Amino acid sequence: MFEFFKAGGPFMVLLVTTSVVAVAFIIERGLALRWNKVIPRRIQECLDHCNTVEDAESLRRVSDGNPSPIGRLLVLAIEQQSATKAETEDVLQSQARHEVVQLERGLLVLEIIVGIAPLLGLVGTIHGLITLFGDMGQQGVTDNSAFARGIAIALNTTLMGLLIAIPSLVAWSYFVRKVETMTVEMERMCDEFLRRQFKRKKKVAA
Repeated sequence: MFEFFKAGGPFMVLLVTTSVVAVAFIIERGLALRWNKVIPRRIQECLDHCNTVEDAESLRRVSDGNPSPIGRLLVLAIEQQSATKAETEDVLQSQARHEVVQLERGLLVLEIIVGIAPLLGLVGTIHGLITLFGDMGQQGVTDNSAFARGIAIALNTTLMGLLIAIPSLVAWSYFVRKVETMTVEMERMCDEFLRRQFKRKKKVAA
């Protein structure tokens, strides 16, 4: 294994560094995008029974006790109860965009790695072939097996680049889809909360 990395030349060092960064971001996003961390079950259960002012205060306490994107959005909605529905929705949309950006943090890095890893591998292969043919031009072709082995070694970086890019692409696609699903669910929960609260206000006013 050490010989595999050593034969890749200087570009293999860049590829190994890229792989470490990719693994770090995959693990970090995997932990950060856990469903119960973004949309805790306790907040969901409390929201399902939120119909009165007392329920809203209980929801606020639960949200404060379970820091999460949906919790912060619901607390903001509760604080805006004196405003109109349109004003509340505008404030929530601004905060929601901020929360979504936080959820997507790190995905750009994975997307970049998906693009550059194969390219780094290709550049490393070209560098290896140039070195190989340069040596052959000076010494001549005397051993076909050594020539074939030299080409195989030059292709190590291409293989490494693909081995980095493929898992990174899978992880990036999975996380992007998960963020989209969570965003839709948070939007639904906020809409449900606003609908209940303003429906209650209309009944009180009537």
